[in-house]
Amino acid sequence: MKFFSFWRSLASFRVRIALNLKKVAADVVFIDLDANAHRDAAYREINPQMALPSLVLDDGTTLFQSLAILEYLEETHPAPPLLPADRKGRARVRGLAQIVACEGHPLLVPRVRRYLDHELNLRDTQQAAWRRHWTVETLAALEGHLAGDKGTGGFCHGDAPTFADICMVGHVTAAVTQQIDLGPYPTVKRIFETAMALPEFAKAHPSMQPDTPEAMRAK
Repeated sequence: MKFFSFWRSLASFRVRIALNLKKVAADVVFIDLDANAHRDAAYREINPQMALPSLVLDDGTTLFQSLAILEYLEETHPAPPLLPADRKGRARVRGLAQIVACEGHPLLVPRVRRYLDHELNLRDTQQAAWRRHWTVETLAALEGHLAGDKGTGGFCHGDAPTFADICMVGHVTAAVTQQIDLGPYPTVKRIFETAMALPEFAKAHPSMQPDTPEAMRAK
């Protein structure tokens, strides 16, 4: 199994966490987004969308989109479970995960930033304001759903990590990179710190990857 990843890709971050939690081994192939390696013909053949991550199974099947890959790993490696046992719980976890993966994160990805820069000619300050706005809006949505909900425990849902935590930590990491104050989002902050204390999450962090630039590595 081959896992196509990039240190800074938050979608790849999600899959790294799931692989670690499930103890699934994969050969990692690094695709340098900054060098436009995702646009090379070789990778375009693997994923015509030219996006990360991709997971190529031993039989040659290519899986793409991080949430779909998480669902596959959940079905093929059920322990530990990353979805609740009950239908309502699973719906809640998937909804929390999608707030990040389907609503917030798509507005921050490199191809959107590139369009803002090259096509709309937005200044750096305008682009930073765009990223901050959508990052904060997503944090507020997460806090609103998590704070005071009886389903919230030590983690987003209950007392074990789920898809929701896997997605949330990447978004909070993006917020930290932008130096956004997490004070207004105490539940999000608490769960983020709880999750990142787990080695499976910590080892998957962008600053801990073999392809992370030296200047960006965790000290």
